[in-house]
Amino acid sequence: MCRHLAYLGAPMPLAELLLAPAYGLLTQSWAPRRQRNGTVNADGFGVGWYAPGDPVPARYRRAIPIWADRSFADVARVTSSGAVLAAVRSATSGMTQEESAAAPYAHGPWLFSHNGRVEGWPDALEGLAASLPPARLLALEAQVDSALLWALVLERLAAGDSAGDALAHVVGTVAAVTGGRLNFLLTDGTGIAATAAGDTLFWRTGPGNVVVASEPFDDGPGWHEVPDGCLLTATAGHIDIRPIPNLTKEQVAP
Repeated sequence: MCRHLAYLGAPMPLAELLLAPAYGLLTQSWAPRRQRNGTVNADGFGVGWYAPGDPVPARYRRAIPIWADRSFADVARVTSSGAVLAAVRSATSGMTQEESAAAPYAHGPWLFSHNGRVEGWPDALEGLAASLPPARLLALEAQVDSALLWALVLERLAAGDSAGDALAHVVGTVAAVTGGRLNFLLTDGTGIAATAAGDTLFWRTGPGNVVVASEPFDDGPGWHEVPDGCLLTATAGHIDIRPIPNLTKEQVAP
């Protein structure tokens, strides 16, 4: 359905992280190697990154394939960051293909991406949507399942949950009412939280850095797959992986 990636570490050009690798997000937009559902990710893309001293990330999003945007190639060549979240999108049938639906979604210091889909959208999430404050619903960036999932995550963050607990709670809550693929990726520029729930997720650490991605962007050593049904939390110096509470294999779509 999508491919996404988050990076924390020493500042590096966006092009080096996203465009240059042999199997990076650029290549994954037309030829992903590990994607379980869908074959191309050409329905838009987005990149969010943090500048030194500014906790609010910048975003660049388009509704066209990443390979078709020559302007982004120039931006990526001269823009460096030590904290990045990026995604290429394969739109679910029946959902908008506008730029507003492309990840990453943003609020304050947070960037969020969803790789997957919710079965029975939108009816299946009517009850969860009704539980949100009206202001949260009115602020949805797009009328798609990912935007509502982001609103549910934001509500947990506002209630005081950690990033990992917020993602795990929403995965469990959604899985209790409907099936779907719920691979989430969340960062505030200092840490990363991610879920593997229906699609692939990998991580790799290096000297002072960490990458969490839907699939490896090269054939180098050090990549580790996150087991399905697990939550990953990471900083540049630490990785923690644990099962998502009360989530069964039957609740996650194959």
